[in-house]
Amino acid sequence: MGKTTRTQPPYLSPVLRTSTRLEDLLARMTLDEKLAQLTSFWFHELQDGQDLSDEKARALLANGIGQVSRVGGSSTLTPLDVARAGNAVQRFLVNETRLGIPAILHEECCVGYMGLGGTAFPQMIGVASTWDPALVKEMATEIRRQLLAVGARQALAPVLDISRDPRWGRTEETFGEDPMLVAQFGVACIQGLQGDGLRSGVMATGKHFVGHSLSAGGLNCGPVQLGPRTLWDVWLMPFQAAIQEAGLRSIMNAYPELDGDLVAASRPILTDVLRGKLGFEGLVVSDYHAISMIHSFHRVARDPRIAAAKALRAGIDVELPTRACYGEPLRDALEAGEVSMEEVDLAVRRVLQAKFDLGLFENALVDEAVVLEVFETPKQRSLARVVARRSMILLKNEGGVLPLTKPRVVAVIGPNADQPRHLLGDYSYPAMLELMTYALVPRMAFVGEVDEDHVRANSIDVPSVLEGIRALAGANTKVLHAPGCRVADQDRSGFEEAVRVAGQADVVILVLGDKSGLVPSCTSGETRDRAELGLPGVQEELVKAIVAVGKPVIAVLINGRPLSIPWLQENVPAILEAWLPGEEGAEAIAEVLFGVTNPGGKLPITVPRSVGQVPLYYSHSPSGGRSHWYGDYVEMPSSPLYVFGHGLSYTSFEYSDLHISPEAAASGQRVGVSLSVTNTGEVAGDEVVQLYVCHEYASLPRPVKELKGFCRISLAPRESRKLTFHLLVDALAYYDEALELVVEAGEVKVFVGSSSADIRLAGQFELTGAAKTPVGQRVFACPVEVT
Repeated sequence: MGKTTRTQPPYLSPVLRTSTRLEDLLARMTLDEKLAQLTSFWFHELQDGQDLSDEKARALLANGIGQVSRVGGSSTLTPLDVARAGNAVQRFLVNETRLGIPAILHEECCVGYMGLGGTAFPQMIGVASTWDPALVKEMATEIRRQLLAVGARQALAPVLDISRDPRWGRTEETFGEDPMLVAQFGVACIQGLQGDGLRSGVMATGKHFVGHSLSAGGLNCGPVQLGPRTLWDVWLMPFQAAIQEAGLRSIMNAYPELDGDLVAASRPILTDVLRGKLGFEGLVVSDYHAISMIHSFHRVARDPRIAAAKALRAGIDVELPTRACYGEPLRDALEAGEVSMEEVDLAVRRVLQAKFDLGLFENALVDEAVVLEVFETPKQRSLARVVARRSMILLKNEGGVLPLTKPRVVAVIGPNADQPRHLLGDYSYPAMLELMTYALVPRMAFVGEVDEDHVRANSIDVPSVLEGIRALAGANTKVLHAPGCRVADQDRSGFEEAVRVAGQADVVILVLGDKSGLVPSCTSGETRDRAELGLPGVQEELVKAIVAVGKPVIAVLINGRPLSIPWLQENVPAILEAWLPGEEGAEAIAEVLFGVTNPGGKLPITVPRSVGQVPLYYSHSPSGGRSHWYGDYVEMPSSPLYVFGHGLSYTSFEYSDLHISPEAAASGQRVGVSLSVTNTGEVAGDEVVQLYVCHEYASLPRPVKELKGFCRISLAPRESRKLTFHLLVDALAYYDEALELVVEAGEVKVFVGSSSADIRLAGQFELTGAAKTPVGQRVFACPVEVT
């Protein structure tokens, strides 16, 4: 007899159309196998020591699984061991389950791959301060390489929330307050993660849809009050751009309720708006535990069964990070008729579609031999340095205190001077390791006994600011150090030593600000919301004690949110905003202090004088930003401490020769806005040229200024460049009373400047045509030509 050959089922044939393969696979699946695709497990739930447990895999993965959560980010595995563990999971699923459906392994990557050995780039608020979206694309491309190497095919990034309430701890994860700026950085980040296609890319996840960052009181997961026009005009723009311009393949829901409608349980939000009006066709995954929270936190479901039904009907396809509601509770809801088989199948189709698009059925495994080739490379560290360097914002430089010209004695004082950990954002691996081992959060404390020597030996090198200053100060400069205090406590016992050290110096560098993370000792990051926006702890008192010594003082801010520091602004001659600058941040800071680098970053968010001004943002309507009729508050001006777009340089720039052509244009046409910029100083520098518009008289109140274009240029001393912004008239479209996207005829003012307040040139053009002209497609960017 001849040898019998086993026929390959159609769903495993790569030559067939994906739709054919998908429907063939779906038709073969049992209910248990379908429900498994809508759920996930933490990798630690499958572990035995450091390895995959065969016993646990057979118990939990017998019917397959949709996703596995954070093989690297929830463990102390090295990148090579993460790749091996992920391969073990995929081998089990492919070889030991009936249908052989691989899993999607996902990881966090807000500041880089959040696993042991991953590159720690600057936090996103700093990345946005570069005003250079091409940089975030390059950064995301390197993150993609590391994720692919360890087998992760979904990235839980980028954050597309707009931040207008800095009390919210996750402000640092955002690209700032302006919808266009957030949109452009979000699009670039997604393009870097997803690459030329999902077969060779990582599925990006836009979050948090929608409104998460405007929670009441700035408190994480609090209710959001947000009217429909503002929702469409402002808060949805980054998501629209991500979907329509970058082809975003996954969305994560927001935790809060939006005007009383809980997002995780809202079909109007997650289906009607997201899919129906924005055209999203990808996978919707739950924010961690968000489906359980429908029952346990928001109390709009009596039990997990009802929570599961509400979430599935709303449009959430996959439950993360582990199986809680989409297992037996969802089965019970199905049997009770609270969800239909058609609704289950629709979600399963979306999961399978993603897996086919990622090429997992053809190649679920990674090459373990090459994993380490993309970790901690010179190219990655150099890129981390470039991003950090370009993110630095010189807020103040009275009397030209900076750059330092090799002083004889420098005193480096402050709680962030000698703390490398404090340079990192809340979703960095060290910050997450703190959370994983924090006893008060048992559901996240899944690492168990942490071998500190193992973690230390495999961690990336992160120098402190003190080390960075010492490395650049030179042999003829003596560098003294005293911390003075810690970030957030009330201990003043270090003041005396700090004052003594300051008295010996020619100049004092105060390194102040936050510690970012997710545990109570942190002052910025998820769950670390604040009621005040000044320096935490006793840092302001330390500053006052040092200023009283009478030496020149420079403040370096390491922080995750805008800080209201009017006393510092009034009494310290130089202030450098460094945000959370990542693994190469110390060297980048030192380069700016000693003039190796000329700072060129600009604020992507307004800095208030007081928390009482919140929310405070530049693009308010004509009635905003002032009290009728005196203008100011009783206690202080209503104006910001630092405006959106602000940032100084060690050189100066002159704007000239504004030309706007044509003088009248209609929907579908372009207006050219050209000007010249000259470096009038003696050193090379970067300038961010910002284009704003104002539709002064409209049928609805429009912002006094709206950012519509920007360009960061580098100029040598006395060099001039001509910039031409090709402004599409449809970029002025807004949502009218009927929530229709329209452009409105009338006079449009044009402003070009170095910040939203430092306007150097102004002009206007006439928007012609019908009183209102419908616009089919929103415009998210303005091309710029530099000659």
